[in-house]
Amino acid sequence: MQPNEVKALLESRIDGCQFYIQGEGCNFQVIAVGDAFEGLSPVKRQQLVYAALSDEIASGALHAISIKTFTPAQWQTAPENVQ
Repeated sequence: MQPNEVKALLESRIDGCQFYIQGEGCNFQVIAVGDAFEGLSPVKRQQLVYAALSDEIASGALHAISIKTFTPAQWQTAPENVQ
């Protein structure tokens, strides 16, 4: 898979979030920013993203995924936000 394919899958399955994807093959780093994470624990946030990619993980198309999640307010001061 390519990063743009992973991004398209996530955008189609989780509303109101921005995704920043890096990686190649079946190993990716996902940064997700959105209101969907407001009020959720870190574990629940990761579960939301994993659930959106469960079919691809089960098929082996995605193997290793690193996930960081932020609300829009958290993203403003996140060190990962280098735009």
